Amino acid sequence: MSRFGSVLLIGLLTGATLSAPARADWFFGLFGGSDAPPAPRPDAVSYSVEFVTPDDSLKDVLQGASNLYRLRQDPPESGEGLARRASADLPRLVDALWAQGYYDASARAIIDGHAIEMGGAGLDAAARAAESARGRSVVTIRLEIHPGALYHIGAIKIVDAQTGAPIDPEIAKPRVLKLASGDPARANAVRDMQARLADAIRATSHPFAKVDLAQAAVLHDSQTVDLLVKVDSGPKAGFGEVTITGARDLDPRVVRSFIYVEPGDPYSPEKIAAMRRSLAQIEAIGSTRILESDHLDRDGNLPITAQIDERKKYAVSAAAQYSSIDGPSARADWTARNLFGGGERLRLSGLVGYSQETTYNSNTRDWFDPNRMIGRFNANFIKPALWGTRNDYLADVTLAREVTTSYQAEYFNVSQYIRHRFDETFSAQGGWEVERGTSQDSFGKTNYFLSGVSVGLRYDTTDNPLDPHRGVRVLATGGAYPRFFGSSINLFQGKAQASTYYSIDEDSRYIIAGRIGLGAGGGADILDIPDTRRFFAGGGGSVRGYAYRSLAPLGANGQPIGGQSLFEASMEARIKVTDDIGIVPFVDAGDAYATSFPDFTQMRYAVGLGLRYYTGFGPFRVDVAFPLQRQSGEPSMAFYVGIGQAY
Repeated sequence: MSRFGSVLLIGLLTGATLSAPARADWFFGLFGGSDAPPAPRPDAVSYSVEFVTPDDSLKDVLQGASNLYRLRQDPPESGEGLARRASADLPRLVDALWAQGYYDASARAIIDGHAIEMGGAGLDAAARAAESARGRSVVTIRLEIHPGALYHIGAIKIVDAQTGAPIDPEIAKPRVLKLASGDPARANAVRDMQARLADAIRATSHPFAKVDLAQAAVLHDSQTVDLLVKVDSGPKAGFGEVTITGARDLDPRVVRSFIYVEPGDPYSPEKIAAMRRSLAQIEAIGSTRILESDHLDRDGNLPITAQIDERKKYAVSAAAQYSSIDGPSARADWTARNLFGGGERLRLSGLVGYSQETTYNSNTRDWFDPNRMIGRFNANFIKPALWGTRNDYLADVTLAREVTTSYQAEYFNVSQYIRHRFDETFSAQGGWEVERGTSQDSFGKTNYFLSGVSVGLRYDTTDNPLDPHRGVRVLATGGAYPRFFGSSINLFQGKAQASTYYSIDEDSRYIIAGRIGLGAGGGADILDIPDTRRFFAGGGGSVRGYAYRSLAPLGANGQPIGGQSLFEASMEARIKVTDDIGIVPFVDAGDAYATSFPDFTQMRYAVGLGLRYYTGFGPFRVDVAFPLQRQSGEPSMAFYVGIGQAY
């Protein structure tokens, strides 16, 4: 060990603010400042700052720690003031370098050839030199930085604060700490390690777990830093009573039904996060804070308070999207929240659009063809938490007109469901559906009526509905519409879609997303099934690059007639280039089949590249797709514009 021995790592513990680069130049630039120093004037000593260091990668850190640099547009009144400002900068610069792992760092300031050393030596001569330039010229200040060797982590010892015994190695796993011997001894890495360790202990039902600041010994001979981390786990606890506050017009029982913990359940930070996500499903709630008590109750459990803020009762919204082959569309919504005080939500939606494709019965070249108009009106009602339970009532009414390259259809649909929420990730629903409509294609016109039972399952562990970074999402629906329920045909169908999201890095700048969709059906001949109930692939939410609902078995006239089954698959790499801009290379595949289950006799593929602009409410999406098996009459490319990821 060197003569310095072991020292307390002050820089490691206090260098947080110094290590973050401060973009003062950008800030002042907003208000008319610039990198150029002020012109000389009699009442101030104008100056410029130059950082001289063998490692240019440290300049941002040094600029963030330097008052000289931050205040360069506000020069002092005298040469002595400037010299003192420079002298005060030197220990700040050294502290900043300590925080980066450079424990042999040194710094000095040169003012017009006069050096100011650490401790203030040379300050008077430098002050006189600066004063002599006042009003005549800009003083040049050189900050000479010698960082020395980069030190690395040596031994890491993590012990119980009460007993001094090593803690359970299952908790202090390398994947938790993400800091090991040999890593650069940077302050932020040590702080992050301490935070991760505290989170890992809290996850074992210790809500008051604390990790003391690391005691660090700098060993100059070996250029390493040994760490001693003391852990106070605190008592193990479960969840206590949950109190709802902030509910003015909203029934607290509704709020409580979306919180899936009961007194005595093991405490978990993940459950706290799940509470926030679950309560966000109640549209009457604008924001939520989950407050943990600072003490346990008499049963040894931790009381929880859910503090909510109600949203405005009414809202309107509008959106538009465009695809070069599917056409433009616009949508408007009117929403009433907490309609009767029980969290009820009524949403009225209207959509109009214009199909780019010439339908089977329209060959007009006019700029506007009314046969291509599409539209949808929907009224959707949800009554959550029936009688304070986890059961919700859902009702939906839809009036729609669809136009594709192979058919047009109009229909009226009414459905009612009861949904049961098992927890924040899993729900199941069942109910009754009735639909009457007209479907017309090259084989003729069909009037139909469907009546039957419909069921659905939803499993969703994703972290963001519009831009998921992690998790799995599974949606499955099925319906049975037999003649003995009054249907004009026997029809049985089911469809499922599963998507998964994997974040490669901790900041979610690189995400792999995948999706698979399956459909199957039977009970009637394909030509007896309404076009709207047949399976098709293609379009922005399916196989991009091909027209909406254009991929399916072909009839004798070469038009797609739809299938009894469906397969779709997609893969995306979502890459953030900056915090606001991302690119998304993708590949899609899929088709519909004449058999009741996919037989994969044919498959269509497309590749493409997307651009994402990340906003506060979700990514703005532009995708360009290229079909790989383009057939006669199909475009060579297609682009799509919308809000949110493709899936």
